Amino acid sequence: MAVTLAQPALAETEVKFDKELTSFQYPFEVSTFKLKSQNQDLDMRYMDVGDKSADKVIVLLHGKNFSGYYWERIAKDLVKKDYRVIIPDQIGFGKSSKPRTYQFSLRQLALNTKKLLDSLKLEKYDVVGHSMGGMVATTFVVDYPQAVNKFILINPIGLESYAKYVQFKDIDFFYQNELGKTLEKARAYQQKNYYDGKWSEEYEKLLIPTKGQIAGDDWEIVAWNNALTYGPIFSENIVEKFPQVTSKTYIINGTRDTTGPGRGWKKEGVTRTLGDYQKLGKHTQKLIKGSKLYELEGLGHMPQYEDYARFNKVFEEVLAD
Repeated sequence: MAVTLAQPALAETEVKFDKELTSFQYPFEVSTFKLKSQNQDLDMRYMDVGDKSADKVIVLLHGKNFSGYYWERIAKDLVKKDYRVIIPDQIGFGKSSKPRTYQFSLRQLALNTKKLLDSLKLEKYDVVGHSMGGMVATTFVVDYPQAVNKFILINPIGLESYAKYVQFKDIDFFYQNELGKTLEKARAYQQKNYYDGKWSEEYEKLLIPTKGQIAGDDWEIVAWNNALTYGPIFSENIVEKFPQVTSKTYIINGTRDTTGPGRGWKKEGVTRTLGDYQKLGKHTQKLIKGSKLYELEGLGHMPQYEDYARFNKVFEEVLAD
């Protein structure tokens, strides 16, 4: 039986998902792009929503702790505005392949995305990135500027160079953390870091895939991929790419966000406060020529879930600009 976000699945103690979330139903039809990469045959899943002949195309790139399913509400509203919406699951995430070995990098994920879009014969589109998806999106628009109309960042991470401030950790460090993850730990992390201590049924629904995979037989390989995908966050400097962005850029920031990867293992002597989005958004706007910054006071890392009405008012303004 397929499980969806609309069901009270977290009350079901027996919900289990495999490494590709086979029995977890996404909000729209899922397609497969057969990707040849790093001497492997991989399956990159994606949703292609809306009129295939639409003049307006937009690509939504997910964050680290999620995959394409959490774009549902935004995608539905975009289709009403006559957009064709492409929502990939990156390799290592969601319904896409979980390779045992893979050299994850932001440029590799951007290239995979470009190959997917090329396979769909798409030449120009808007690109939206949330959280880690903002790091992938920034890399994409720098590497393929000719393909991008608008570039929209939603509370991205990578607004500061983590490698400059935090100790380097072997992937085994992240792997052990992932192996020890529980639903309770995942909920506590998001409640504290995303929602200012608050919680709701909508937030809980987003944890359905995590709960099912932790309980499933493939958690070890899922945890390994989760660990591997931390590598680019700490190894690649996105800040230096911002001045290279030539696409029309919009930054939507919940200013209460304090997401600061690596704050628990800063280098000796480092006193910097990581994740100060009150300052980071303004600094990023200065680095990206001609960019516009929209600050949502009192909202955190997930403004599109915390207060959809406030977020969407800004998002619609950006789309119409």
